[in-house]
Formats: sequence, C-alpha cells, structure tokens
Amino acid sequence: MTDALGFLAASWGVLMALSPLLQIRRMLGRRSSADISIAYLGVLEVGFTLWIAYGISLGNLAIIVPNTVAFLIGAATIAIVIRFRGETAPD
Repeated sequence: MTDALGFLAASWGVLMALSPLLQIRRMLGRRSSADISIAYLGVLEVGFTLWIAYGISLGNLAIIVPNTVAFLIGAATIAIVIRFRGETAPD
C-alpha cells in the first residue's frame, strides 16, 4: 500500500510540476510577464531544491522526481519571465 501511495503521490506531483507550462503558454502568447512575481517563483525554487536534497538524503524517488521536474519547469518559467519583463501585451 505504501509503494502504491508513493507512486500515486509522485505521479500527481509530476502533473503539478508541469502545471506552470500553462502560465508559460500564456506569457508566450501575450509576449508579457508583467503580472508574474519573480520573487514568488524564487521562493518555490528554493523549496524544490530543499525537497530534492531531502529526497536524496532518504533515497526516495517519490520525492526526488516530482521536485526535480518542478525545479526545472520553475527555472524555465523564471527565464521566460525575465525574457518578457517590461514588454507589454499587444492590444
């Protein structure tokens, strides 16, 4: 039961980690990131890093995998926010 729950939690964690792709799609479409907080994304990145380190210390892939995906998607989101910072959306 514990293994099944770990797999389910990790799978859902990966889906959650991929959810910022929806925001990325919106920023790319609008060519603007004016309404996105970089500080908020930075706080999340620190949290993902800590969870990855914790998962590594436990040797627990159910913690490592979703948080690694979340960290990578978060880094991509920050890069796109920075790229479109200061640009305004077309009317």
